[in-house]
Amino acid sequence: MERSSAAVGAVRRLRTQAPQPQHHHPRQNQQQPWRPGEKEEDGRDWKKPGGEGGGRRRRRLALLPESRTALVLLLYFLGLRGLVHMSFQRLVQPARDAKEFNAPRARTYLENITAIGPRAVGSPENEIFTVNYLLEQVKAIEIESSHVHTISVDIQRPTGTFSIDFLGGFTSYYDNITNVVVKLEPRTGAEHAVLSNCHFDSVPNTVGASDDAVSCSVMLEILHTLSKSPEPLQHAVIFLFNGAEESILQASHGFITQHHWAKSVRAFINLEAAGVGGKELVFQTGPENPWLVQAYISAAKHPFGCVVAQEVFQSGIIPAETDFRIYRDFGNIPGIDLAFIENGYIYHTKYDTADRILTDSIQRAGDNILGMLRYLAKSDKLAKSHEYRHGNVVFFDVFGMFVVAYPARVGSIMNYIIIAVAILYLGKKTLQPRKRVSYLKVLAVAFGFTVLSWIATLVGILIVAVFISLIGHSLSWYSHFYVSVFLYGTAALAKLILLHTLAKTFYFKNTNEQFLGEIFFDIPLVFWSITLALLTYLGLSSAFVSAIWVVFPLLTKLMTYKEFKEKGATMKFVAVYFLGMFIPHLYLIYLNWIIFEMFVPIMGRSGSEIPPDIILAAFFVIVSILLSSYFLNFIYLAKSTKMTIITLTTIFAVTLILVCSGIFFPYSSDSANPRPKRIFLQHMSRRFHSLDGHLAKSDSGIWINGLDYGGMSHVTPHIPELNDSVRTKCEEESPLCGLPWILPVDYLFRKNWYLPAPVITPKEPVRFQLLSKEQMPWDSTKLTFQIAGPSYMSVYLRPHQGSTLSRWSLGDGTPVANNVGGDYFVYYSHGLQALPWHFWVELKASDKPTKGMVTLAVVTHYFFGEDQMSPQLHALMERFPNWTFPTSWVSTYDQFIF
Repeated sequence: MERSSAAVGAVRRLRTQAPQPQHHHPRQNQQQPWRPGEKEEDGRDWKKPGGEGGGRRRRRLALLPESRTALVLLLYFLGLRGLVHMSFQRLVQPARDAKEFNAPRARTYLENITAIGPRAVGSPENEIFTVNYLLEQVKAIEIESSHVHTISVDIQRPTGTFSIDFLGGFTSYYDNITNVVVKLEPRTGAEHAVLSNCHFDSVPNTVGASDDAVSCSVMLEILHTLSKSPEPLQHAVIFLFNGAEESILQASHGFITQHHWAKSVRAFINLEAAGVGGKELVFQTGPENPWLVQAYISAAKHPFGCVVAQEVFQSGIIPAETDFRIYRDFGNIPGIDLAFIENGYIYHTKYDTADRILTDSIQRAGDNILGMLRYLAKSDKLAKSHEYRHGNVVFFDVFGMFVVAYPARVGSIMNYIIIAVAILYLGKKTLQPRKRVSYLKVLAVAFGFTVLSWIATLVGILIVAVFISLIGHSLSWYSHFYVSVFLYGTAALAKLILLHTLAKTFYFKNTNEQFLGEIFFDIPLVFWSITLALLTYLGLSSAFVSAIWVVFPLLTKLMTYKEFKEKGATMKFVAVYFLGMFIPHLYLIYLNWIIFEMFVPIMGRSGSEIPPDIILAAFFVIVSILLSSYFLNFIYLAKSTKMTIITLTTIFAVTLILVCSGIFFPYSSDSANPRPKRIFLQHMSRRFHSLDGHLAKSDSGIWINGLDYGGMSHVTPHIPELNDSVRTKCEEESPLCGLPWILPVDYLFRKNWYLPAPVITPKEPVRFQLLSKEQMPWDSTKLTFQIAGPSYMSVYLRPHQGSTLSRWSLGDGTPVANNVGGDYFVYYSHGLQALPWHFWVELKASDKPTKGMVTLAVVTHYFFGEDQMSPQLHALMERFPNWTFPTSWVSTYDQFIF
């Protein structure tokens, strides 16, 4: 037994020491290093188990360790977010040079204007007190001005009418509103002028510190600084203190179409707000005057602007307009639109107060606008601005430090060159004879799968958003923004990683990881190149973002090629890869943060029909796809993704449970950082008259609109009677449902409530009468009306079946119907001492109508004075919780048939 064992051991030793037969793969005879992604013609990896020599060759190239890579990625993106945050906080200190803008003095102007209180059009606060204050300050500035300048002041009280395709289209009429116009010019006079515009009116129930008292304060201080300068300006500077912007851009229309100084204006700067303080964003320029952007670049000390914001705003996604629209459309004048965008949660609320606007924010805006006005007032191009209107311009600031700008046509050429380089890079791989079939096949399959993964991720996250909306927990992130990151951002990333991990494990299991890393680098390159080509073809200047995401990845590929080829996915490769992708990632996060800053607060006032969670979820999916586009290859280069998926899924699941439990309340009454819920309350009386003029029916109650998707669900526990049983019913036969809308936006606010209340009779009731009815020679009927009432009124018109509204005395004479409901909406406001409003309409009927030709409704809104509040309104307001911001007033609705 022992002898047998010894013999066996000797045989084994001899076998171990004997030379083993060699099995050569054809490629092993060549003395060349292995290349990542090298494959057989059938697309299978010859280095995988099952391919000859697979295990030994595969171990030569590194794969990424999951935990270390995930940690580095997390720190990378946190670092990017920190840099973006720092760039937004980089404000300035007040100047000490007497020749420069003085922010403390501008703050004094601001505090004095806001101390007057809310300044609605037609109120004494707006038409008398604020106007007198502005005139006093201009007079004081004039006394201190240098001998080289003259200051002229004019009080304009224009009356006019125009139509605008905003909110579906409507017509505006204004009477005796107020503009304070100040012109600073050299003593020798000036033929041309640059206009600076602000508005001193505010929406009711707010002092409007940022919208727009701070801009008027900045303009007063700029007037003071320029007037004391011993150096004369070449052109005049006109300061328009506009008294009726919140009444849908009326005062700017009155100035640009009627004022005798308007003809000298060659360019303008419009100062606005969509938030409270912070940086002022250049979000509109032109049209087609690149020299204005160059002027901003040359003159602004603290630039902040991007053509992406311009194209987003002008697309109509944001339901807003500014005076820029009036000067562009009715004055044919180029300009620049600037707005404060920070903290839009308290925009148009009682929290928009002077103490919330930092002095260094005022200094920053003053430095920029003063520099711009000085530059333009000395520019030779201003006198012939129409000669420099040639094409658009691509512009974007680099983290608030400087602005890059170039003509859009140059950008198009650059973009097509970049696309050509990308095609050459991809074509070189495709044209290699031995790899052509396998590369194209795998690229096509992987691209198709990637697109499907994006769609699947979007659908999955939208299902979560719909679920949260249905259970009544939408806007849970409104006061806690990072809840949306943990809810939708982690879910989107987890699903993307999971889908690609499954593809790697099951579909691409016989394909080499390094080859997959190459493929999934090329896929986002193809995507961004296609996007770049499409945006360039459509003429969108925002294509520069796609260009960044093609150029820098190609440079990154060049930097990492050698390391990846020789050693695979090492941590050195990751470090160089991050370095190359730093600029595109940083800029995209910077750009997305600007969009978040503007869009998230808007979700609190976007109406009852738009689910905000669906919009935000879709936005997070898009951002996740874009930011991860060049990191998907890490999934295929990693040893595992198991812990990453588990961690992200756990964060998502915990956040979802907390959101569903209601722990994250959407609104906040924190005095330092309020997030109020906005609510409109109108104590309204309605009267419906029949064709013979008799009162057919009437009612009275408090009509309630929540401005966000949540409706009254959070308020009902405090006011139980606001339940679904008192939802407002639409009067189908009446224009705009027979309700006193401020603007024709009923399609945005269909969730509203109606509590019966006693009839209220304003002390200044509306007086409406038909002055005449004439049969015109061209077979139409002309109806002439007269209306007298409060400063804010509206007229709705609905022609009956068989009747057509052919002409009227409003706008340009051609009736403009709202393209959503089809009714005609006329918005009216007047200042002090306005005469009764006269207007006429002409209707044509195909045959003799038996039920009248038209239904006409007259609506009034009492936004100030003793008629604004009723005892019932006041009592109901007291019951609303402190995290709400209810705006209340009295209104009437009178309907007639003619």
